[in-house]
Amino acid sequence: MAEHLEFNVLGPLTVTVGGASIPLGGPRQRTILALLLVVPGRVVPLDTLVDAVWNSTPPSTARTQVAICVGALRKIFKNAGIEEDVLVTAHPGYRLETAGHRFDSTDFAQLVHTGEQYANEGRFEEAAQAYTEALDIWRGPAFAGVTGPLIEDESARLEELRLNAVDDSTGIQLELGRHQELVPSLAAMVREHPLRERTRYHLMLAQYRSGRRADAMETYRDARTRFVDELGIDPGPDLQELHDAILRDDPSLAAPPTPTVERRVVQEVAVPRELPPDVAAFTGRVDELAALDTLVQDTAGEGANGTSTVGLITGAAGIGKSGLAMHWAFRAAEHFPDGQLFADLRGYDEHHEPVTAHDVLSRFLRSLGVAGEQIPEDLDERIALFRSLLADRRVLIVLDNVRSHAQIRPLMPGSQGCCVLVTSRDQLEDLVTWPARARVHLRQLSEREAVALLTAIVGEARITPAGKDALQLAELCDRLPLALRIAAARLASKQHWTVRNLVRRLSDEQRRLDELSQGESQVRVGFALSYRYLSKEAARLLRLLGLVDAPDFTAWVGAALLDIDVLDAEEVFEVLVDAQFLEVTGTDATGRLRYRMHNLVRLYARERAQQEEAETERLAACSRFLSTFLTIAREADSREAAGAERGVHSSAPGRPIDAETLDELLEVPLVWFEAERLALTSSVRQAARMGIADIAWGLTVCSTAFFGIRSYTEDWGQCSEEALAAAQAAGDLRGQGAMHYSLGTLELARIRLGEAETHFETALRIFTEAGEDEGRALTLRSHALVDRVRGDLDLALRRLGEALPLFRAAGDRNCESHTLSNIAETELDAGRPEAALAPAVEALRMEESRGTDTRNLAQALYRLGRVRSGLNEFAAAEEAFLRAVRIVKEKGDMAGLTFVLMGLGEVRLAQGDPVGAETTLMDALEMAEQIGAWSAAGRVELLLGSVNEALGRPEAARARVVAARERFVEIGAAVWQRRAEEALGALVV
Repeated sequence: MAEHLEFNVLGPLTVTVGGASIPLGGPRQRTILALLLVVPGRVVPLDTLVDAVWNSTPPSTARTQVAICVGALRKIFKNAGIEEDVLVTAHPGYRLETAGHRFDSTDFAQLVHTGEQYANEGRFEEAAQAYTEALDIWRGPAFAGVTGPLIEDESARLEELRLNAVDDSTGIQLELGRHQELVPSLAAMVREHPLRERTRYHLMLAQYRSGRRADAMETYRDARTRFVDELGIDPGPDLQELHDAILRDDPSLAAPPTPTVERRVVQEVAVPRELPPDVAAFTGRVDELAALDTLVQDTAGEGANGTSTVGLITGAAGIGKSGLAMHWAFRAAEHFPDGQLFADLRGYDEHHEPVTAHDVLSRFLRSLGVAGEQIPEDLDERIALFRSLLADRRVLIVLDNVRSHAQIRPLMPGSQGCCVLVTSRDQLEDLVTWPARARVHLRQLSEREAVALLTAIVGEARITPAGKDALQLAELCDRLPLALRIAAARLASKQHWTVRNLVRRLSDEQRRLDELSQGESQVRVGFALSYRYLSKEAARLLRLLGLVDAPDFTAWVGAALLDIDVLDAEEVFEVLVDAQFLEVTGTDATGRLRYRMHNLVRLYARERAQQEEAETERLAACSRFLSTFLTIAREADSREAAGAERGVHSSAPGRPIDAETLDELLEVPLVWFEAERLALTSSVRQAARMGIADIAWGLTVCSTAFFGIRSYTEDWGQCSEEALAAAQAAGDLRGQGAMHYSLGTLELARIRLGEAETHFETALRIFTEAGEDEGRALTLRSHALVDRVRGDLDLALRRLGEALPLFRAAGDRNCESHTLSNIAETELDAGRPEAALAPAVEALRMEESRGTDTRNLAQALYRLGRVRSGLNEFAAAEEAFLRAVRIVKEKGDMAGLTFVLMGLGEVRLAQGDPVGAETTLMDALEMAEQIGAWSAAGRVELLLGSVNEALGRPEAARARVVAARERFVEIGAAVWQRRAEEALGALVV
């Protein structure tokens, strides 16, 4: 049976086959697929796709890049087992075929239509079921994760359809007499959408039918105030008529007769309703609420092993644990007709002792109708009486701010019908007697949820126009509900403030905690309550981590800061995780757990460090961290180069680290670099800011090979610029030369020849002044590449000839072999393949003697392959290229793979296989486009011109060669420009 695709847009964009999700690639591919899914089965013009991907400022190659993205999507669908074409080329663009595939938006529309039909026929139970199934399809905001005006418009349209379906479904539920259970969800929806009159109408009616006439009147008064203030109009006639009918208790408002549901009535026993008010403007937490809903899915109320069901909500201070607990408790209250009990156990209260179970039981027993004089004094007797009273009842018990399992053990009922919901900053690992059915660990709100919370408190009129400022405010508050509410309250109370005004105040890290620690709710106090319970060592690690700029880290960072063993540091990290000061972001590619702290926690930790650590201790800790980073980076760079020295290195001393730890971290050096990339760039910046220039440029030198292999050009440039500034401030000539050389190499990779030449000339001057011969040799070798691109091959050979003996004198066999490879390729460019053969073979011999597959070995193989091809030894050339392909793929070397595939495609064309050549070259072109290797892209386009000519496509051949010439003109590659013009002149039209 043929597979079919399921396209899901009602939430994050996903595509599944047989229930398994398939990868969709990067943002551009997802945007293109999303646009095709907006109008499945209809053609989307290519210009529309280009505008959507590049926001009306496309590059000259935009149409080609869209075609590449479409090709990649087609390949993804083929690999998933879909034989038919899913994405069809149709003038003037592309069309997504719908036959045989499923779309969740279509399923949603069909179920809503079914619900409407059942409702029109008076079949309300069937209608309610259809609407429930329709709304259950939604997994979040439509097209979540895909941006752009067209997608956002479609998302807004679908959201409006969802809200209409919710309103329709609510009307059906009211017809079925389910008004009481609707009130909490309707109240939440009105808070989220205060101007939807139909939703507010349903809430007023449900409140009235639930005996809450005063609440219904307040709902109307709130509507009138909002409508007048925000829209300048009164509520519509439906709301006004309902308001008047409630005032006169119109009999028409009574609930329709429904089948009675037998409920147990407990005679002469109090039914407590102790829940504090629901949280105003509650936002988000959809998945967490769904997890808590599992606590009431068993209508018999049976928990594990016949005990009460237990839910546990954990998270850091200010993350919204209590708010979630209250919101869910109101949402679930109807499932507990015998009452709801609440107690704040004050486990983290700085000013009060934690509440004892003895005291809580006294209050709970009174709430359940036990007279004061009948409450026993003995704790065990109180527990027995409490459990006896709850034996046959369904009661919800919310225990807030719990510090330990011991606090709540006596408060656990034995009834199968009861539910206990606990909030804590700790994981309560000893909660085993009553294992939690639902464990919810809260993290930050999403961007959308955070802005929605600000909007709900401050109002759409001020937040919506703020746009990016509102998003920045949410980030400055770490998207923590407590901090967001404090910020929103400040804005609400200061109508003359703009969002930008508050953003400006919070952007100052020195005062951010002060700004968010005003009034009764204080962010700093929340952190302090947890901090005071930390062990001495954990508290010190928290303080020192606050001094580190890295966005996340592994245990070796803690070991360096505390100057202890890595395994011991891991234990201290876990203490901080349990106390919610750190969170585990996952396991990185090296298999190590990575930890991070929210920015507000970092500011608090840094504040504590300033107050509790001497300046000498702070500097010493940072130095240990940075010097350890340098030690590991040096070793990683050396291992990746098979032990060969590479270039000019800093003489900064590294902190010793044991060989076993190094071996574990650097099993695959490039993988370690990838895992630490963000930490690395931030640490270069930190070292530069602290004036530790030799570490700043030392780390950069060790990382440039990695940056080049993975095409992280922005990181490369940022680190080099910041380290250069630090070296200049310190008067460090070797550092200045090394960073000018690094920047020249980067600009060469970007084919910015003028900028590259300027940096190389400066580096050569500085290295000469400093007496750094190997630095001079490196610069000469790279400067020769500029000469080659410009077509001055004789000058390139002279520079390479000058560099070669300097490398030999320094004993740098790595750079010696690389220089020989460059000489070979330059001779080849000059049309002298015979002269290129000897240096190419010698370079390969030197690299193979290391016994390790390095990037240099792949480069030597590539150059030898080109030489063999120039000598018409195509079989030997293909063998060299295929060996190089294996190496660069293993290393994730996208730049290397681009060139090797180009060489392989050229050989296949020369061997009379234009079809195979085209496939290989299209892969090379896609890779070159992705990494911005425009020179390589031009050369591939030139080869594709020859391929198309061989396949009898003269127009396509001319288009490819013209595109190649335009690229060469743009980057100033004179030699290749002439070759493209010669190829154009030779084409037969």
